[in-house]
Amino acid sequence: MNNRFLKYTGRFCIILILLIGIYFVTAFCASRITVNPNPTNPKEIAIYIMTNGVHTDIVVPTVTAQIDWTKEISYQNTLAADSTYLYLAMGWGDKKFYLETPEFSDLKLSNGLRAISGLSTSAMHTTYYKNIPEDANCKKIIISKAQYLQLIDYILNSFKKDKAGHLINVKSKVHYDVGDAFYEARGSYSIFKTCNTWANGALKACGQRSCLWTIFDTGIFLKYE
Repeated sequence: MNNRFLKYTGRFCIILILLIGIYFVTAFCASRITVNPNPTNPKEIAIYIMTNGVHTDIVVPTVTAQIDWTKEISYQNTLAADSTYLYLAMGWGDKKFYLETPEFSDLKLSNGLRAISGLSTSAMHTTYYKNIPEDANCKKIIISKAQYLQLIDYILNSFKKDKAGHLINVKSKVHYDVGDAFYEARGSYSIFKTCNTWANGALKACGQRSCLWTIFDTGIFLKYE
């Protein structure tokens, strides 16, 4: 009985290791395949991709002729409540992970496992900025007005809305910055759809260089070196 148990346990471990290996090899290869490698479009509106080393945000102008983000993502939901901020960064992720893990030192195994299970709810993390410095972790991408409308549609469809069609602010005391707030989002985080998968999807939606599929920020930023 013990030998049989050890035999099946060993097989299970080998299969699990193989599946994990296949997952990461697939993720690596797919992230190196470029979608829209040479976009040709009028250079009309500047957006940015920004990473903290793990998570990618899409950064857009606060107000343009196409949309005034402040009408739905109110400054009043931030600690600063400062209407002079010119840029808005948005990222999608697991709601509970966002609210319970403001720093990586706060990471709990239970939160991590729940996040990758695909069974939990999600949130949009929005942050207003006065300035956006370009560096290795923040890249400017200039798109057309038509492409920006496509990006707006992608982002807005990531938010949950109330019966009146308005975005739903998450009532929480958790803030990562004086200019940030959380909103209810659609979909569930999983090993196949991460915050970086969402950001990569945003770039695909507006016809910019992007990965075939990625779970990490590295693949995205390699396209903009």
